[in-house]
Amino acid sequence: MMDVRIGLLGLGTVGAGVVKILESRRAMLEERAGCRLAIASVADTDLTRPREGVNLTTLPMTSDAARVLDDPTISIVIELIGGIEPARTFILRALAAGKHVVTANKALLAHHGAELYEEARRRGVTLGFEAAVAGGIPLIQAVKEGLVANRILSVFGIVNGTSNYILSKMTDEGIDFSVALEEAQARGYAEADPTLDVEGMDSAHKLQILVTLAFRTFIDVKDIHTEGITRVTQQDIGYARELGYRVKLLAIAKASNGGVEVRVHPTMIPAASPLAAVSGVFNAVFIAGDAVGDLMFYGRGAGQMPTASAIWADVLDVARRIAHDVPALALELPSAGPGALPLAPMDAIRSCYYLRVMAQDRPGVLSRVAGILGDNDISIANLIQKGRGTREAVPVVMMTHEAREHDMRRALAAIDRLPDVAAATTMIRVEGGPA
Repeated sequence: MMDVRIGLLGLGTVGAGVVKILESRRAMLEERAGCRLAIASVADTDLTRPREGVNLTTLPMTSDAARVLDDPTISIVIELIGGIEPARTFILRALAAGKHVVTANKALLAHHGAELYEEARRRGVTLGFEAAVAGGIPLIQAVKEGLVANRILSVFGIVNGTSNYILSKMTDEGIDFSVALEEAQARGYAEADPTLDVEGMDSAHKLQILVTLAFRTFIDVKDIHTEGITRVTQQDIGYARELGYRVKLLAIAKASNGGVEVRVHPTMIPAASPLAAVSGVFNAVFIAGDAVGDLMFYGRGAGQMPTASAIWADVLDVARRIAHDVPALALELPSAGPGALPLAPMDAIRSCYYLRVMAQDRPGVLSRVAGILGDNDISIANLIQKGRGTREAVPVVMMTHEAREHDMRRALAAIDRLPDVAAATTMIRVEGGPA
């Protein structure tokens, strides 16, 4: 058996998981790869911090990434630094040296994927990124290979465990966002700075990668309509429950009218939907193909061992090719297809909507609100009005039938200008139609 030597950039949580899997399952991995696997060098800025379950004295540690990138005996580089730089520079340097690269870096791929895929294609090497989306769920390979006979119609789901954990706690325990966030941070599910997760950017990064694969089109991540969960209130979660819905942060991509909708935002979904039952840090992604129909992928979307498992899926695939002299194929790398779909403008999407209008309890207010909606081709499917007989503003909660986003935004601007409306109207989009 030949030796395949691996270089590791970054020995953080996931990097330590990569080492632990090799040490505990070496015989199985080598049997499946058909070669011996060796971690030849591990580069990290901290050479002494203990990593649970890893004996640092047995690892070839270095603080110099060049020891990995310039070693001609290393065939595969695993990048687990995260962020844009220096990860981008290191990956380009590894590819230029003819090394295969495996990464979990969704932010880098979302912003610079086209450049990296093209460089890998030009150098005749593999760039694997199974771990970049949905943790341990084998989603990337399924879209790339398992669904090649399909025209993908839609990809949508929960791809951020932090936000899903917070919304699950708010729904199940009736606590506010700030309390749920603190608990997520205490349990290690949220970063000290949770902005990327709770503002939806992490989901947008992952959705950009999925859109590239599923629709063979490159969408600039800055053009993805992105809203987070920071403005979701306990009040709205309660009304959602009363109406038969749950609130989830969804990443949504749909082929629609010759284009593709690509958006991330809090969404109400029927409580009976399988997606509504996905709780805690778990992820779930639904894919609809014209031949296969509807598929659901469910599992742990993050964490040391699930993500390390996905890293090894790519590493083993590359090692097997090296061991058996199978070249990397340019066709396996993401590219824009001849039928690439343009991005559909957000104003053109159609959805049902949840609205909470804070209005004075006076005669005629509800009729004026309903009149504005009607003037904009929006009809009401369900209505809740509480707190009657008070001088303070009371919530008027409505669920609409399907309407166009442009019309809804125009209606909301008019509603919020009414003198009897005390605050900006809360709007949450609804998928799955009226419950």
